[in-house]
Amino acid sequence: MTTTAETAHAERAPARGPARGGGPVLRRTALHASLSDPTLDTMNFLNEVTSRYPDAISFAPGRPYEGDFDVAVIPGLIETYLDHLRGLGHSEERIRTALYQYGETAGQIRDLVARMLEVDEDLTVDPAAVVVTVGCQEAIVLALRTLFRDPRDVLLVDSPCYVGITGAAGLLGIPVVAVPGGDDGIGARALDRAVREIEAGGRRARALYVVPDCSNPSGVSMSRAKRTELLDAAAEADLLILEDNPYGVFSTERHPTLKSLDTDRRVLYLGSFAKTAFPGARVGFVVADQPVEGADGGPPTLLAAELAKVKSMVTVNTSSLSQAAVAGLLLRGGGGLRRANEASARHYRRTMALLRDTLAEELPSGAPESAGVSWNDPRGGFFLTLDVPFPADGAALHRSAQEYGVIWTPMRHFHLDRAGDRRIRLSCSYLTTAEAVEGARRLARFVRDTGSRTG
Repeated sequence: MTTTAETAHAERAPARGPARGGGPVLRRTALHASLSDPTLDTMNFLNEVTSRYPDAISFAPGRPYEGDFDVAVIPGLIETYLDHLRGLGHSEERIRTALYQYGETAGQIRDLVARMLEVDEDLTVDPAAVVVTVGCQEAIVLALRTLFRDPRDVLLVDSPCYVGITGAAGLLGIPVVAVPGGDDGIGARALDRAVREIEAGGRRARALYVVPDCSNPSGVSMSRAKRTELLDAAAEADLLILEDNPYGVFSTERHPTLKSLDTDRRVLYLGSFAKTAFPGARVGFVVADQPVEGADGGPPTLLAAELAKVKSMVTVNTSSLSQAAVAGLLLRGGGGLRRANEASARHYRRTMALLRDTLAEELPSGAPESAGVSWNDPRGGFFLTLDVPFPADGAALHRSAQEYGVIWTPMRHFHLDRAGDRRIRLSCSYLTTAEAVEGARRLARFVRDTGSRTG
């Protein structure tokens, strides 16, 4: 008979068996439970799938277009920032320290980020409310870790949803509930229904994560009316909102951010320079201007200061060199990045239009081979979604890549249920216009052939 103590010891003990170097093999059950969540494999899939099939045209990665990247520009961007510091009267010793040493945990370019938001988004932000992060993904983790204290607290997300938020929530043990959205995002009724169901189960809806502009993965954008409606519904439910806005600069219809419409500091604003500058810098930010009660009856602080405490134990600070390069780009752009991204925005609009037009030519509406096939019409950004008449799973993707030379992303990765089993995500941002056209033709052939086999 096995005792409870023996069972516990067996679970803790490393598994015996062959391993490189003769060492122990760790039991998967001894690792954190979130590592068994398939969501955590999705980000690696998105980063690696293109390299697995180097000869295929890939609609998988949500990366910015590389055609305008110039390695020779980066040293000049850093020098532009150093000249800016000199103009502020900083000594050469102080500048050297700013570039070489550990910097402020909350970031050393917070004033420039605040200026960018004023120039690009008509959003007035106190630099003290900004935390500069290692990509927007760290901003997500900091916000979740800071806001979710009680195990009963629930995170609401739109469905389908960016895997970075659901994956981070899983790592932190935060329960997630999906709110189905329509053609222009989450509605007040759906949000109210989800909150009521959560409360009926004895839990609390704490915050809602949403991407209002050209969302990943669906490409959906929210109208101004829907944004106002969502803010009112969040106030009614006493919800905080995590607004993620990596694609707003590339939208064909400019709408005010939720943060700029926010009158009671309910919105935390998450931003990234991955799409508007370059991903290699790994610089993002969060605006958290919510007041927090002071310790021991002292004056209130900003939520940003609390996020910075968490950051100090995660990454310590964001790379000073990366911040300097991004700062140089901001300074050269007159404080903002919309103007610097006009050419990129035109390229994305062009590739998106060519993708849709080619699909329409190859899969014409009403034709027998187009039965069960449809796609949406995003207002800019990187992504659109395609409905197909067969399971869009890993086996289908492998055949598409191997036999037809085209890669896409199964939408099931972005759903908490199986709602996306017959949908795929197409990203047109990384491709040239010629690749977008040829890739769409290959994709159409794959869809026609696979549909005829399963029809």
